Amino acid sequence: MKQTESIPMPVGMHRVKITMAFPLRWVNSYVLHEPDGTITIVDPGPRSNETEQEWHEALADFNLTFQDISQIVLTHHHPDHLGLSGWIQQQTGVPVRMSTRSRQEADYMWGTEATINTDLPEYYGRHGMPEDKTQQIREHMEGFISQITPLPVVTPIEDGEWLVMGGKKWHAVETGGHAPGHLSFYAPDSREILCGDAVLPQISPNISLQPGSDDQPLLSYMEGLHRLGALDVEVAYPGHRNPFGHFADRTVHLLTHHEERLQKMMEQIREAPTNAYDICVFMFGDRLGTHQLRFAMSETLAHLQELIRREHIVQEQQPNGVFFFIENT
Repeated sequence: MKQTESIPMPVGMHRVKITMAFPLRWVNSYVLHEPDGTITIVDPGPRSNETEQEWHEALADFNLTFQDISQIVLTHHHPDHLGLSGWIQQQTGVPVRMSTRSRQEADYMWGTEATINTDLPEYYGRHGMPEDKTQQIREHMEGFISQITPLPVVTPIEDGEWLVMGGKKWHAVETGGHAPGHLSFYAPDSREILCGDAVLPQISPNISLQPGSDDQPLLSYMEGLHRLGALDVEVAYPGHRNPFGHFADRTVHLLTHHEERLQKMMEQIREAPTNAYDICVFMFGDRLGTHQLRFAMSETLAHLQELIRREHIVQEQQPNGVFFFIENT
């Protein structure tokens, strides 16, 4: 797979495709060339032997080395975006910049006191997921450690802060939903946005409810879409798939998509009280791999939590300890 690709990009900015797991296959990293000859890297991708080599090759394509990196900027804490940042920082000493909330979420997921690897499967079990599935989730969660080790020392970016990247001024816009503390970077003079996973051109970013994190992720996401959709954007550079130009329309489409999903879940609950796992299977099918099942289950729970917030449904715990969702009449 060729890591750099000749696509229409502005002068001084390149997209680098870094390998990640199926089904997405790659994450978009962006290299922004600074006037002093250094570069900023946005979202270097997950860590593996393969991706380390991909960065050596990509920098060689630009006649650069790791010592030419001046800073790493992260949109959010997920392994396919944060992963290599600590490894590069160890070699170069460059600052790694992300929001304070994103760094907190990294500790929540992988810090020395993190308990998510047991908390999340237990949480799914209380919502009806069979024990064999929760055990697979536990093993799956433990597989991310190598992709993010070491975690970087972070210099925070505040919501509304201005950053200079590639010789341009970018405005940091913090939103949530897909990842608490997610940052997009908007350049009003050129009407460009580095939007990470906040808005994707072809797929809907995963919105996950997880114990101990944002307790209203879908609400956070939809509020963020309204904020981002109000920006005057000509071209968007996403974390996955290709740069696109219908940014505002895409935010409207994603809002509509989630309203339709809420309605579909509501119709299922009206037929009979049910648990989150059964709603997940109804919405996403029963042939998902473990990674996709985790996304689907947490996405289901995020939507159910929004239906509770809107007072359309209530949650009740059954004698066996499993929670059921019932129409609020």
